[in-house]
Amino acid sequence: MFHQVPVLPVVVPLAAAVFAGLMWSLIRSGRFSVPRAAVALALGVYVAGIVANTIFPVFLDKPVSSAPWGSHLAVVPFVDYEIADAVMNVLVFVPVGVLVPLLIARASWGRVVLAAAVLSLTIEVTQLVTAHLLGGGHIADVNDLISNITGGAVGFAVFSALVKVPSVSAFVDRFRWHEITACARGAAAIPEGWRRGD
Repeated sequence: MFHQVPVLPVVVPLAAAVFAGLMWSLIRSGRFSVPRAAVALALGVYVAGIVANTIFPVFLDKPVSSAPWGSHLAVVPFVDYEIADAVMNVLVFVPVGVLVPLLIARASWGRVVLAAAVLSLTIEVTQLVTAHLLGGGHIADVNDLISNITGGAVGFAVFSALVKVPSVSAFVDRFRWHEITACARGAAAIPEGWRRGD
């Protein structure tokens, strides 16, 4: 039996490091508040959860796979991809669509989709490397990438719809890391291409 890298000793310090880095940024910039600290904590926990559930298991002494790298890679969309997996991958990335507009000043559909794509692609590449070199238990799957990006977009759609309600918007504004103008608030709900008229 191969020995696994324990999860908690990796993800707990990771969550703490992310939280500490974000708190340092808030304090240094003079923007600290309890609601913003709550966002920092949520992001730290979220990152740790993503790593725990998408990268592990990782083994200490499992021989490097002799199979070609392609055996740990699924590049054809919608082949042998279960609905339950798709739904789970969408739901896991919904928080990205909520956290991005809380963290950056001018959130847009393009920026949220880009953030979800970069995070998902990083996960898939890491899964490919760990599966091949460390006997990881996942494969890199283009379907996961598609579902994750969809999840980020769904999260942003829900966020954009909720902040149209004045009372909700006022509450959410307490958690934002940047001030937002009324003009920017309205523009964020409109896809970039539509704003340009093309």
